[in-house]
Amino acid sequence: MRPRRKQLRRFGGPVNLAEQLEKTKAMDKPVRVLAKAVRDTIRPGLLRDLLHGVPVGKPAHPPLANVTLGCWLSAAVLDMTRIDPRASRLLLTVGIGSALPTAAAGLTDWSSLHREQQRVGFVHMLTNVTALGLFTASLAARLSGRERAGRLLSFAGVGVGGMGAYLGGHMAYRQAAGANHAPQIAHLVPLGWHDLCALTDLPDGRPVARRLGYIQLFVLRRGDHVTVLADRCPHLAGPLHQGRLVVENGEACVVCPWHGSTFRLGDGSVKHGPATAPAPTFETRIRRDGIIQVRPGLDLKLT
Repeated sequence: MRPRRKQLRRFGGPVNLAEQLEKTKAMDKPVRVLAKAVRDTIRPGLLRDLLHGVPVGKPAHPPLANVTLGCWLSAAVLDMTRIDPRASRLLLTVGIGSALPTAAAGLTDWSSLHREQQRVGFVHMLTNVTALGLFTASLAARLSGRERAGRLLSFAGVGVGGMGAYLGGHMAYRQAAGANHAPQIAHLVPLGWHDLCALTDLPDGRPVARRLGYIQLFVLRRGDHVTVLADRCPHLAGPLHQGRLVVENGEACVVCPWHGSTFRLGDGSVKHGPATAPAPTFETRIRRDGIIQVRPGLDLKLT
């Protein structure tokens, strides 16, 4: 008993258990193989952007997961009251049907995360697959007339799915997976124009990093025109000034060097995910003495 109690004290509850998952390397090989397989299967393009949630400007996985788990939880509530077995079966069916797009969106996001996030996400995925199996078995039992077995399997699915939901919350709120990592410039920079640097100090056609107070900026000079964005990629804070410059459909863009998020230089909006939030932009002007001045873009999109 003593070693067991000592082990429980060491873990210290679900929070510490999730943090232990972040540090363990036992899953790194399957994590690496699966993440590569997902990236190779779902290539950059329209489908991947849809699964990331780029068109709506927010990650697609969380609301889809709410639908899936919400249906299953609602079915369990009906099971406790035993009001309408048909309604429980309908909710289980909808939850099982929505699990496929939910998993596709989650896997797509997961494949472009940091390794610590992927470790927790891998266990999150395993628990959700287990929950899906339990709810599927529950529906099958009900359809064959074994209502009591179906209810028990459903309750077990809620328990396992609740653990998966907890790990998903840990990723979102503790590890900031899916959060906007670009600073919201509007409240970090005082009003008005601010001197940045001399135009002649910037290389032509190559992005560099410059600081405005404690904020790092992406600065690109093209002739006498200067583009300035927040340098931290909204996806996971990658340095945009180290990214590639590309032209897609006539639009000049920068590609984050970490996970490939692509932003339009004109307004900082997302061309391709995994980022869903835009890169904050700055307005620029050049004084007569050649000093570049900047201020946060007036049309900044808050996310």
